[in-house]
Amino acid sequence: MNFLITGAAGFLGSALANQLARERHQIRGLDDLSTGTPQALAPDIHFTRGDVSDRPKLWTLLQEVDVVYHLAARVSVPESVLYPRDYNTVNVGGTVALMEAMRDVGVRRVVLASSGAVYGDLADQPLKETVTPNPRSPYAVSKLAAEFYVRTIGGLWGIETVSLRIFNAYGPGQHLPASHPPVVPHYLKQALRGGTLVAHGDGNQTRDYVYVDDVISALAAAATAPNINGQVINVGSGTETSVRELIKCVMDVTGSQTEVIYNAKTSGGVSRMRADLTQASSKLNYHSSISLFEGLRLTLNRDPRFK
Repeated sequence: MNFLITGAAGFLGSALANQLARERHQIRGLDDLSTGTPQALAPDIHFTRGDVSDRPKLWTLLQEVDVVYHLAARVSVPESVLYPRDYNTVNVGGTVALMEAMRDVGVRRVVLASSGAVYGDLADQPLKETVTPNPRSPYAVSKLAAEFYVRTIGGLWGIETVSLRIFNAYGPGQHLPASHPPVVPHYLKQALRGGTLVAHGDGNQTRDYVYVDDVISALAAAATAPNINGQVINVGSGTETSVRELIKCVMDVTGSQTEVIYNAKTSGGVSRMRADLTQASSKLNYHSSISLFEGLRLTLNRDPRFK
């Protein structure tokens, strides 16, 4: 098949592109390189640097494409609080521009990488796709808006759509910015160099950490799965892990005895998150296969930054 992946040089985008290329598909990648690197991509992937809102460029890249994976987005929750307009421009405006270009060219399916963040703080766990989302950040709002645009425009213009609500993905190659880094690679880096692990809140808040290979298997299945048009599907591990448990796992896998500080004065974000995977199992034949400990071990072994 012929695929276009937006955000192809990013963490999930490059992992997806490389996996599909190994399966002998033809891959075109688009990325503005704001966080990604083209060096992460296999040599046989046709990479173009550009903006996802550049419709003339999209028209060219979409020729003879069977399925689009839309992963291009700004993804930092804390950053979105500071720059909500930028997040709306890229995550919502970029999605609409892509859908318009797909309509113009005649591409028939798009898989949107959405986020478990759209749920916000909800008491009923695990989180089912049927509950009413309660987004708590501009990032989460932008992802929910993108879902609605994709599904609505798809229905109006005859484009098959599926939105995957990906929970806390981690693994080798995850972007590690100086400010507001993702918790898993940050904790691994700190533990390996003997730095302090700082947890916001009391550390009892939970998240659903899902290893990158599991996420890629769900994304790959969504390209050809039947009867999923208009669907929203969770992608996670189905396991609820507290920050305290994550810290213990990081220390076990690294063999570190580094200091841990719980900062009760800062918010730990939503209190609980765990994905209900019933839909993913039935629609995508998806099952999370990699435990947190194993995923952390693989991240250490496969990411040269941790050598």
